[in-house]
Amino acid sequence: MAFRDRRDAGRRLAELCKRCEGADTVVLGLARGGVPVAAEVARALRAPLDVMVARKIGAPGQPEFGIGAIAPGVRVLDRGSVAAVGATTEEIDQIVADEEQEMQRRYVAYRGSPAPPDVFGKRVVLVDDGLATGVTARAAIRSLRKQEPERITLAVPVGAPESVDAMRAEADEVIVVEAPADFRAVGAWYDSFDQTSDDEVLAILRPSPRAVRIPASGGVTLDGDLTLPPGARGVVVFAHGSGSSRFSPRNRFVAEVLQRAGLGTLLLDLLTPAEEEVDERTRELRFDVPRLAERTVVAVDWVAREAPGLPVGAFGSSTGAAAALLAAAERPALVRTVVSRGGRPDLAGDALPRVQAPTLLLVGGRDEGVIELNEEAASRLTRCHHELVLIAGATHLFEEPGALDEVAHVAAQWFGNHFGSFMLPDPRSSPGMHQ
Repeated sequence: MAFRDRRDAGRRLAELCKRCEGADTVVLGLARGGVPVAAEVARALRAPLDVMVARKIGAPGQPEFGIGAIAPGVRVLDRGSVAAVGATTEEIDQIVADEEQEMQRRYVAYRGSPAPPDVFGKRVVLVDDGLATGVTARAAIRSLRKQEPERITLAVPVGAPESVDAMRAEADEVIVVEAPADFRAVGAWYDSFDQTSDDEVLAILRPSPRAVRIPASGGVTLDGDLTLPPGARGVVVFAHGSGSSRFSPRNRFVAEVLQRAGLGTLLLDLLTPAEEEVDERTRELRFDVPRLAERTVVAVDWVAREAPGLPVGAFGSSTGAAAALLAAAERPALVRTVVSRGGRPDLAGDALPRVQAPTLLLVGGRDEGVIELNEEAASRLTRCHHELVLIAGATHLFEEPGALDEVAHVAAQWFGNHFGSFMLPDPRSSPGMHQ
């Protein structure tokens, strides 16, 4: 059986991976060819997608002939191949140093960080486009083991029978669509097997936002940007605040962190261009919380129709925090959880006791006036679990080094806990935070 291309292979492989579905599952594509295959598996499992980088160690003067592989913190050598080509220790060390540099380049390009994904306690599904010798998969699995995941499943569309058997000693489970006796090479089992580029990997891992227009009451249309990563386990609606828009650099930064954590985001303008012009002159509409809340409710309803089955959360900043809480009170069956960043939740007023969604209030540790307003609002959130978390040393706009990054990661963890999806490590264990 031949596969049309990597996506076709991924769809067929996904059928066999259904038993791996679960709240703690994360799908890792082995870069680069494994990523498009993994994207289909992640989509079917509704699991977050990330990338694993391992590099082949080519023989000196014969780079196409593999004598081993590296992955973060791991070097695997085939001693028989090393002896056959007569490679010296010094030659191997130089090749490894070059490949480590390339591995770091790819991690930075794909993930924005030289660090591999954190899989502690997770159920990992490691996906490649095929298994020939299996040396890169072996290195990747041994690297992942160092992080103590709960389980590692290796999943490939096609593999050499002897390599598939050998991998059973490395992974907790091996899933393969085809292991033909006449294997020959991975590419022989694909109609189209073009090399996957960095740009293709990035397009899969960081999907481009889709411009959307959401009809609201009074003939108003709200402009927004919807981003749904492969396997998104929920969608977060951003409700901006005073004098802001969907182009807010702070909200866009937070949205990118959420997307990397496997969450969809909807950034939208709660005011029309004409209303923004009025607000620039009068500064009155930015505090029209009922208007902002009504439109946040419209956005929540739209997401529920556009992405059926995905839980919805709300992220509000400034007066947008009140709008998010009002939306949660109006749509208790849809809004799963709320996060406020430097917000004015007190402006939700009498709606606060009606909020049932778990609510996280993030405030700068030096934003004294807003801390008091958040404490007042928290005392009225009587029907939901809520937490007030202070970001140590931060002021109202979280402009201090590392402050907004901390906000984004704490928010990602909060949404992940309440959406039931794999998330980033919880930064609240760091000494910079207190409650």
